[in-house]
Amino acid sequence: MGATKAKPTLLLISQVYVPDPASVGQHMHDAAVEMVRRGYRVLVFTSARGYDDPAQRYGRREILDEIEIRRFPLSSFGKRSIKVRLFAQALFLLQVLVHGVLVRRLSVVLVSTSPPMASASAVLIAALRGVPLKYWVMDLNPDQMISLGILSERSLAVRVFDWLNHKTLVHATDVIALDRFMEQRLKLKGECARKIVVIPPWPHVDYAEPVAHERNPFRSEHQLGEEDDAKFVIMYSGNHGPSNPIDTVLAAAERLTDRKEIVFMFVGGGLQKERVEAAIAAGHDNIRSLPYQPMDTLRYSLSAADVHIVTVGDEIVGICHPCKIYGAMAVARPIFLIGPESCHVSEIMNENEIGWHVRHGDVDGAVDAIVAMSSSGRAKLRKMGATSRRIVQAQFAKDSLVQQLCDVLERGVAPAGSMSGRVMAGAP
Repeated sequence: MGATKAKPTLLLISQVYVPDPASVGQHMHDAAVEMVRRGYRVLVFTSARGYDDPAQRYGRREILDEIEIRRFPLSSFGKRSIKVRLFAQALFLLQVLVHGVLVRRLSVVLVSTSPPMASASAVLIAALRGVPLKYWVMDLNPDQMISLGILSERSLAVRVFDWLNHKTLVHATDVIALDRFMEQRLKLKGECARKIVVIPPWPHVDYAEPVAHERNPFRSEHQLGEEDDAKFVIMYSGNHGPSNPIDTVLAAAERLTDRKEIVFMFVGGGLQKERVEAAIAAGHDNIRSLPYQPMDTLRYSLSAADVHIVTVGDEIVGICHPCKIYGAMAVARPIFLIGPESCHVSEIMNENEIGWHVRHGDVDGAVDAIVAMSSSGRAKLRKMGATSRRIVQAQFAKDSLVQQLCDVLERGVAPAGSMSGRVMAGAP
């Protein structure tokens, strides 16, 4: 019998990976599954602790859907400060570098911007092993830090970040941006225009499908009602990060405390969750707070809403991509956008009647919009929701976008057994 043909190896580097509930990890896993189907050995380097909750621990080694996962310790200490996060990232990247240069039959490296400095190790590994580097840009730093006022444009940290970005963009064979606004920002960072391909993220359709209120156990569990006595639920689901301000909707919720039929649900985690908890503590019982929901029950929590809130910070257009919109649209729900006139979400909404839009700080406008949507009638909401779902299926279909992404990952990859893919002693 002939020898088994060696498989080319894709090394995927991300501090977040399933079963962590952060969206980036699920998108990474979807791509990894498809690369396995295409005949690759996929090796994932990730953190052994939860991204949002470092108390959550995961197994150090695991094989999931034929994907080999290596989780490193001391890689996440939570988000309580920038210094703590940077220290954890540095430890993670050092471990990635040491193990990455020894990977057997390495053929291609995929790195995301989680953590922001992950590309440092990826560039070195790809250069030392002579393999292509694929750079999947989930967000942009130091741009995000500058826009939030955390770092000054003239600070040493920003100069280091910019230098690293330049090196990564120069060394990467392909750069994946999530929308045209991000593409424009990337073009300003280096000579990479011809390398950039725009591929938006996809909704987690395996976990996001419409569930009628009367069949939804989440609504029953949280006493949200079904028909005549049903609460009108406005939901913010996902990361409560500072790049997605919630001040306007919280202020509107506080003004609408007496409207007992309207419930504001904030599901997920992040730094701004403290503001939600403070509003609840102040006596605003129309506001509810829940942690991230398990992926296998996500369809129920997302479908429990009548309208989903999507916020886009004025200064972060093209820096952070508003992924929340896809899950909401996938479960056929209208959108309440709080954000600037021009952004990825507003472009979708301007072309289709799927919701309402106000600017940050316009609390009066937000209150009026919420009252209008709560009294607009189920038929209108269902029509908007159906349009949302059709758009997702036509423009953001998971199968199509995963295929596009993996086609990019395969560009320029040498077959297993080439010089870059030789087995190294002690390699994983």
